[in-house]
Amino acid sequence: MTPTLLAIALLLFVTLGYVSVCAASPFGTCRKCNGFGFAMTTDRKGRPKRGKTCRRCKGHGKRIRVGRWLYNRAAHTYRAGTR
Repeated sequence: MTPTLLAIALLLFVTLGYVSVCAASPFGTCRKCNGFGFAMTTDRKGRPKRGKTCRRCKGHGKRIRVGRWLYNRAAHTYRAGTR
């Protein structure tokens, strides 16, 4: 197998894997708050305590995956164009 075909097969495998992850689980944990929904801070003694609500996920701890976001936009455009 030539390196080009191997690279194409690997890229296809990774792409189909990501598509299946987006279809099975469209939401992932928020990268900013690690899924807590708020920032972790510490008090003066070093003990962890709850901080402010995460602005990126608005306190839910979940975010929509990029692939799912692109699919939703494409589906919306398709539905709007076929009316």
